Amino acid sequence: MRPRLSSSTRCIAFGFCYSITNYSEDILLALLYHFRISERDQTMLIGLCGGICAGKRTVAQYLGEHHGFTHLYLRENTSNEDLNGAPEVKQEKEQKQSTKHIVPKVNGTNEGASHTQAEHIFHTTEDLLDFVTKRWRERWVTTDIHTESILDQLLRRPFFILVSVDAPVSIRWYRCQQRLHQIDPQAESLSLEDFLLQSDEHLYNPHTGLLPLIFRATIRLLNTSSNLAHLYATLGKLDLTNEDRLRPSWDQYFMQLASLAAQRSNCMKRRVGCVLVREKRVISTGYNGTPRGLKNCGEGGCPRCNDGLSSGFGLGTCLCLHAEENALLEAGRERIRDGAILYCDTCPCLTCSIKIAQVGISEVVYSQGYSMDGETADVFKQAGVCLRQFIPPANGLIHLEKPALY
Repeated sequence: MRPRLSSSTRCIAFGFCYSITNYSEDILLALLYHFRISERDQTMLIGLCGGICAGKRTVAQYLGEHHGFTHLYLRENTSNEDLNGAPEVKQEKEQKQSTKHIVPKVNGTNEGASHTQAEHIFHTTEDLLDFVTKRWRERWVTTDIHTESILDQLLRRPFFILVSVDAPVSIRWYRCQQRLHQIDPQAESLSLEDFLLQSDEHLYNPHTGLLPLIFRATIRLLNTSSNLAHLYATLGKLDLTNEDRLRPSWDQYFMQLASLAAQRSNCMKRRVGCVLVREKRVISTGYNGTPRGLKNCGEGGCPRCNDGLSSGFGLGTCLCLHAEENALLEAGRERIRDGAILYCDTCPCLTCSIKIAQVGISEVVYSQGYSMDGETADVFKQAGVCLRQFIPPANGLIHLEKPALY
């Protein structure tokens, strides 16, 4: 439903305050859309890959209708186009015979196909990237990623992200049947066996299969939805167009460094990493484990951790330094001044929280909760230390029917 706008509307948008009178709703909405587009700092190119009838074109359609993405087509010669039985390819080939300058819309029907101009069809990946680079404030989507060579070229650019779309084979077969009958109501049904053979060839062929691309996707959508409106609403909550997915925010950047530091942990109980930052510069890093000169915890250096005691028990006998302690010791009091921020992938424990307060840390940002979050929050509140949780945009495998995941 479109928002209602009064005949006299006072608008505050992106730092500009002005009054609009005697304009139609369409003009006002167009102006607001213009401001929304103008605020973008960089382009975004989303590549979609996945199995036959998994929903790639539907996701592309959503991006176009709700976020202003334009569909780009790559017409390099690939053996995947030999899947004549797949309706996505069959319909495309049929329509190519009638015109050389248009391609079908992403919804898989003839409606509106003439609106896709020849300038949006490319015969090399280089040409597509050059086109997008020159239009750096616009948004683009493509479903034509057929090889790892194409993907490697696209991934070199900072504005590209790969999203895979998949669905159970039974659902994809059902969608395939529907699509075939939309193209030709008199067409014979495609048997499940034939569909499985083509699907396996499409995904698992050792030379042309798309499974390696799917595994390299930053976001992997599992699309079991049978309702278009529900799918669109779910995709809206997922926030695919969040630009932090392309270039991480400072919070995400430093939290990723903390997670990287955690990979060096040698503690048997929990892997934790920490980064101490001032003025967006890293002062020190730390991870949990036994002190210098002692045997690593993972090699039996800490009896408490290796005894398998429950979390919070036997801490007085634990020989492992916490990630926060290591970072604070490494930085030293002289380098920790006002405005210093501590990033830790796990909320600090009570013992670490009092040390953090003592050295003058201004803010603590964490990713995962811990058993002492309430006590830690009380200490920080009394000490005037800001505590907040950072939740990055959801990546990896995302079941679109489980909104709790994001």
